Amino acid sequence: MYLDQFHKTSGQFERVVFHEPVVAVETVTERQMEEPGATEFLDLSFTRIDMKAALEAIVSRPPTAPFCYIVTPNVDHVVRLQRRRSDLWPAYRGAWMTLCDSRILAKMARAVGRDLTVVTGSDLTAALFENGIGPNDRIAILGGSEAMVERIAARYGLRDVRHYNPPMGFIRNAREVAKAVRFLAEARARYVFLAVGSPQQEVIARRLARTRGACGIGLCVGAGLEFLTGDQDRAPRMVQQMSLEWLYRLGSDPRRLWRRYLVEGPQIFRIHQVWRRMTPGFPDRALHRTAGGAPS
Repeated sequence: MYLDQFHKTSGQFERVVFHEPVVAVETVTERQMEEPGATEFLDLSFTRIDMKAALEAIVSRPPTAPFCYIVTPNVDHVVRLQRRRSDLWPAYRGAWMTLCDSRILAKMARAVGRDLTVVTGSDLTAALFENGIGPNDRIAILGGSEAMVERIAARYGLRDVRHYNPPMGFIRNAREVAKAVRFLAEARARYVFLAVGSPQQEVIARRLARTRGACGIGLCVGAGLEFLTGDQDRAPRMVQQMSLEWLYRLGSDPRRLWRRYLVEGPQIFRIHQVWRRMTPGFPDRALHRTAGGAPS
């Protein structure tokens, strides 16, 4: 795995270990979905699927099927995965779907001849509430305020919403982690929205997927629910299409986000470079071009 070589030359990345709580588990060794194909990029296996097909797959999944979950990696996620080495990889590699949440990642993949369809977690969340979730579907939300959850329930006419907001820093407390997992397992919701930030939400999703008897489908949505209620403003569509949503968010909260976008985010270019060098079969030039200049 190229990550081992990356960390031999990168002393600035620390190793962070998330300890597993004691729960009854079933080992998940394969994706639970029959995928139409996957694109391997930066050691992540992105599901080759568009928004419409993703939504159809989610809605058509039986409510009582064993719990599975969706992750939506962006630049911040990929950089974090490198910093924390292999400790977080199982949470991403064990997902039912892995959808590209970054137009920047998609452009970097395209530069080496790999196609990633951008399906952002926020767009998928909005589409699911607007066109997928029925009023009687049971919803479980981990994270967010009671007021936010009440606004979501009222806006979409939801009659069965379960909510729990764990305390700040809960991921470092084994009892709190077990409490969050137990809440979601006992809720037996058709749709589970994990809104406690990354990587906490991905870690909880994986542990729930390994808990015997858990059912439904989870979405690691970050601020996706706050975008729906207006608690946070999302960048205008044109800004998103220009791959500048990160700049919009930085401007909205520079004191909190400056390090993520100005220090950590740019590390993606070195990560991409190392991945190309360590991945078998990649020549120095990612794409061979014909005499006319088009990719061959």
